[in-house]
Amino acid sequence: MVTQTRFAVAPDGSRVAYQVLGDGPNDLVLLAGWFGHVEAIWENPEASQFLTGLASFTRLVLLDRRGTGLSDPVPLRALPTLEEWMDDVRTVLDAVGSEHTVVVGATDGGLLALLFAATYPQRTRALVLVNTFARLLRDVDYPSGMPAEIADRMLRGIQEAWETDKSDALDVAFPPDPSEAVDREWFRHYLRVSAGPGAAVAMQRVVVGADLRSVLPSIRVPTLVLHRKDTALYRAAHGRYLAEHIQGARYVELDGRDQTYYRHGQDLLAEIREFVTGVRAGPAPDRVVATVLFTDIVDSTKQASSIGDERWRLVLDRYDELTRHQLTRFRGREVKTTGDGTLATFDGPGRAIECALAIGRSVEALGLSVRSGLHAGEIELRGSDVAGIAVVIGQRVSSLAQGGEVMVSRTVVDLVAGAGIEFADRGEHELKGVPGTWKIFAVKREPT
Repeated sequence: MVTQTRFAVAPDGSRVAYQVLGDGPNDLVLLAGWFGHVEAIWENPEASQFLTGLASFTRLVLLDRRGTGLSDPVPLRALPTLEEWMDDVRTVLDAVGSEHTVVVGATDGGLLALLFAATYPQRTRALVLVNTFARLLRDVDYPSGMPAEIADRMLRGIQEAWETDKSDALDVAFPPDPSEAVDREWFRHYLRVSAGPGAAVAMQRVVVGADLRSVLPSIRVPTLVLHRKDTALYRAAHGRYLAEHIQGARYVELDGRDQTYYRHGQDLLAEIREFVTGVRAGPAPDRVVATVLFTDIVDSTKQASSIGDERWRLVLDRYDELTRHQLTRFRGREVKTTGDGTLATFDGPGRAIECALAIGRSVEALGLSVRSGLHAGEIELRGSDVAGIAVVIGQRVSSLAQGGEVMVSRTVVDLVAGAGIEFADRGEHELKGVPGTWKIFAVKREPT
């Protein structure tokens, strides 16, 4: 659902980047953190899924405040105030003709959401606050705040995130867990395209110094406060304070520790949907039909032995980079790496085939040969992982391929009938652990 980026002109002539998508009966503007990039956010599958979910029942508005993303840059010595950034929100809502808007503030974006709801109650249909706060720092009358030394460490970590992946800021969003390495690297990339290091630290200093507790009693719009129970940085006590000091606010504490709004965010999305529409969606499906792709580097052990572990690690890193580029290009979702290969899923078999061919071509420059296998069927969703007989079949089909080949099951061939893709019949095979025999085909590569 990614849409065209447009630009609204602020009173001072600055241009503010924004996107609008969806056609629901209620407008919703998402203010998510002190940084952002309205186009790069769509590169993350979980974020894309969450935003698409919002747009399924609203007209969703996204924007980059001045100094971030695609909006005009600002001098570090003339950084906008919270009030001026709030004006960016109003400028965009004016440009899209939104006069009565659900305002969602996530993490640091909650400050802007609070200020907008208090300043423009006539334009705020409802307010949703996600893992956010009115004041960040601890004080004698605010014991739930963050100690000053932790805030200083956070500021140092933000700057380090531009220079190294050994950063406290990255550790908070994505703990250093090998299973989350892909998300962690994407998040670092997202930070770097959202703002420069100087601007990022300066903006975060504005956030750290803000105190909007005095505006909370002035908020008179329907308010929902959502907070993860075990968030490490912006603790749940912040959310409870907001709910206690905003008249009529409803507080919902959700399981989990993810601070970023879209990570494992389907329960959060369900709460927002019910609050905005009055209707709660059914549980997310745990079984879907998808095309499964397995890739595997041929003779990887032999190559690793011949060039040494250190050089081989560099080759694998480059292989992963090229593979992820093609997955993004063909709308695939990387499920996990398998040491010397990748497991990914697609919502269309045609794109999966084209992606497999593109991966094979792109890694030839590294001196690598890749075999790929595809099968389409019902898979079981287990968090970020997948399982089920379709996954097993995809893996078994991949094992039948030779270097440079893309092998597919008969199911895939039938699904792309009429698409102009040619196949070579490779006969019937028994697949280990799978009943019966299976017709297998090789995709005919076009001359390059």
